[in-house]
Amino acid sequence: QLQLVESGGGLVQPGGSLRLSCVVSGSSLNYYAIGWFRQAPGKEREGVSCISSSGFRENYADSVDERFTISRDTAKNTVYLRMNSLKPDDTAVYFCAADWGPYSNFCAVVATNGRYQYWGQGTQVTGSS
Repeated sequence: QLQLVESGGGLVQPGGSLRLSCVVSGSSLNYYAIGWFRQAPGKEREGVSCISSSGFRENYADSVDERFTISRDTAKNTVYLRMNSLKPDDTAVYFCAADWGPYSNFCAVVATNGRYQYWGQGTQVTGSS
């Protein structure tokens, strides 16, 4: 059974930075695309970024493009989300999720059509004002 555990959330001032981590256990990152999603209070879940199982493809939502960077360390089976220039609108619970697809160059920043079968518990990111 695949397990994902997020960490690294916290309180940050506007313009600040955070790095989220998603540790994956139970299988190799080479078999799963990993996506980051977020959900703010009273809002629907939103896709933020994803990295393909090959590690060669990254996608970003328009709202975070050029501010957030996704990366992975296959030796640690960990995916990171570096968040720069944070805004109060970035306040949300951030989740990582895994989508089955070995050695693929594809990933989607949406969790529709059966994508993303495994989810972590989330980590809170709060932008102070």
